[in-house]
Amino acid sequence: MPETSSTKCPNSIKIGPIMFTTQFLLVFSLLLSLPILFLLAPRIFPPHNPSIPISPSDEQDDLDLFRKATAVAASSSFVTHYPSAHTHFTSKSKKLKIAFLFLTNTDLFFAPLWEQFFKSADKNLFNIYVHADPYSNVTKPKGVFSSQFIRNAKRTYRASPTLISATRRLLATAILDDPTNTFFAVLSQYCIPLHSFKYVYDSLISSKSFDFSSSESGPESTQYNVKIEYKSFVEIISKERRLWKRYVARGRYAMMPEVPFEKFRGGSQFFVITRRHALMVIEDRRLWNKFKQPCYREDECFPEEHYFPTLLSMQDPKGCTKYTLTRVNWTGTRNGHPYTYKASEISPVLIQELRKSNYSSSYLFARKFEPNCLKPLMKIADEVIFQD
Repeated sequence: MPETSSTKCPNSIKIGPIMFTTQFLLVFSLLLSLPILFLLAPRIFPPHNPSIPISPSDEQDDLDLFRKATAVAASSSFVTHYPSAHTHFTSKSKKLKIAFLFLTNTDLFFAPLWEQFFKSADKNLFNIYVHADPYSNVTKPKGVFSSQFIRNAKRTYRASPTLISATRRLLATAILDDPTNTFFAVLSQYCIPLHSFKYVYDSLISSKSFDFSSSESGPESTQYNVKIEYKSFVEIISKERRLWKRYVARGRYAMMPEVPFEKFRGGSQFFVITRRHALMVIEDRRLWNKFKQPCYREDECFPEEHYFPTLLSMQDPKGCTKYTLTRVNWTGTRNGHPYTYKASEISPVLIQELRKSNYSSSYLFARKFEPNCLKPLMKIADEVIFQD
């Protein structure tokens, strides 16, 4: 039967011997346009950020806190800051303190171990501050932690700028609270001490040989049994295979011009910094405005691991050791989480291994441990952990 107009496919186009349907052409065109859409998507569609955004009211609360802390620090006559890179001179009449800053969104699983750690310490040599996510059901432990939860805590999410905000909040609270807070140690609920309080205090405050990087640059001077020159123990990594992906997670040019890629750094969010550097952190506005931006790449967005090392590396690289005092095991990491030790692994041998450092006389803290590690850790606390 001859072909008539009624038997022809109404939505087809004949090109030589090949017949294309309109649907086929549409699909083919979409496939061709996918690469273009992929390139333009960051400019067309808003970034998807899984974390809770920092509200304007929370931002204003923080700014008010930071300004108050900065003003109080400036008016304090106890600590004098010289213009050189890492000079810190203190008065003979006051005792220097270490501020222990705990950042958590769960219970403080190892509070009993830390209680033992602080038990033998002179109460005039330390302060404790806890930032607990108010949206989490965190139980306040008794003892040294009971009244140390800060009032202005806000919600926190992993891999988001909220962790930077929480840390800055802790630093500002500690600066505002006590002018004798000299070192600020940021810890999590999964951290444990590896030494006695005395060992930690002496290593930071008076030891001339603890920090290997300082000994390489010459002998340290002391006055009134404290070091005149202090450095911050913050990890600063400049070469890492994922650094570029982390840098462009907000967009290729999002960090410019304040943070060019060659200035972008990585490192642990758990560190021990000096008072002078803590003030640098809470006074900063320029870099914070960049790092608080939402990311397009969720799997490469960990601002809490880049803000602090980038800021301190840019402002005072010689005042930083470039390593952390908190030991972490990245073997078998999963979804950005470090290896988590189990109760069956706790032993005196493990503690000795965790202490070993190529950068200092010893690591002072370690993470990450499952909550059920508490019992075996308490068993070896007095005879192993706190025996230096």
